[in-house]
Amino acid sequence: DFCLSRGLGDVYKRQMSEAALEALSDMITEAHTRIQQAYEHINPVVGVRRGMRDVGIPADAMTIDCLQTRGRILLILHDEQPGVLLYQFGTMDAEAGDDFQPMNLSEVSADTLFTWMKDYFSA
Repeated sequence: DFCLSRGLGDVYKRQMSEAALEALSDMITEAHTRIQQAYEHINPVVGVRRGMRDVGIPADAMTIDCLQTRGRILLILHDEQPGVLLYQFGTMDAEAGDDFQPMNLSEVSADTLFTWMKDYFSA
């Protein structure tokens, strides 16, 4: 029973992370569309990176890259911190550091992501 309960808990957490990833993806899609319409010189490339799970880390990562400035916004959804988005501004040419900022996922919107892209990629 213990193993079954634990297994079901893991499935529940995974379903929650999938829903959060889908919601974040929808917000990024909207922000991406708006940024392309408003700022032609910013043409962000969005990626979903599932490699963390492949090495045993229960998290998903999304990147928003600007090829012109080489800037990167890294977004992490970690199963052990449900409802929290971890984010970091960096570059495509450097490994991510450990200095992620937390933000309640409920406070993140397409407007938030649009502003981040506009401000960080226009610099």
